[in-house]
Amino acid sequence: MKVAAVVVSHLHPGELAESLPALRPQVDELVVIANVPGSLPPGVEAVHNDRPLGYAANINHGVALTAAELVIAANPDAVPEAGAVATLRDFMLEHPRCGIAGPRMVFPDGSPQPSRRRFPTVLGTIVRRTPLRLVIPQRRHFHLDEATPTSPVRADWMLGGFLMLRRSMLAELDGFDAGFRLYGEDIDLAYRAFRAGWETWYVPGAVVRHEHKAETDGRWLTRRTLWHLAGIARFVRKHPERLRALR
Repeated sequence: MKVAAVVVSHLHPGELAESLPALRPQVDELVVIANVPGSLPPGVEAVHNDRPLGYAANINHGVALTAAELVIAANPDAVPEAGAVATLRDFMLEHPRCGIAGPRMVFPDGSPQPSRRRFPTVLGTIVRRTPLRLVIPQRRHFHLDEATPTSPVRADWMLGGFLMLRRSMLAELDGFDAGFRLYGEDIDLAYRAFRAGWETWYVPGAVVRHEHKAETDGRWLTRRTLWHLAGIARFVRKHPERLRALR
């Protein structure tokens, strides 16, 4: 089964210079979207936007430009190790109801990055999006209360830095919700997939290095913080039943 990849760049030429050479040999189709001018290193062909679009809208556009049944949505700073794409592809071939598969993410220094996560709750969101996170560990949200899996396990949702998605699932769900500008679109897609009977899996045999700047964790009030809060509000409006969720 063929695999396509979509990478969205927003002033990330340095990251692309490292990630694209690692990704390109592992996929059958590659679409790079330059969301703003100056997003690309020299010699990279891309789709150029007339105006910046949200991440979800860009991924949907990139998916529409490809034909493979399996599509990777990758951040510019996500660098797959050799064989990572094949490992995810083989897993999805063996699990036809797997609509979303995510790799084991590590920071550039090799330390683990908690990419397997649980659906949000009200209390957990309050802690995570306020200074309370400095004193209350987010162990449940990040599965830090469990041993790190060494074989594939189900997940509520996977961090959107590098995801393999099944096209038939995306078609059924009408893709990512373009109403999310940035942040929350990965949770929303996984939640809608879950409710439609699709599965999300963590596949640790596939390894991806990911810088994951987590800019909204380091500064309290920025444009990105507002986008994050808008994403939370949109998720709650769409899925109000999560307000009652305790787990």
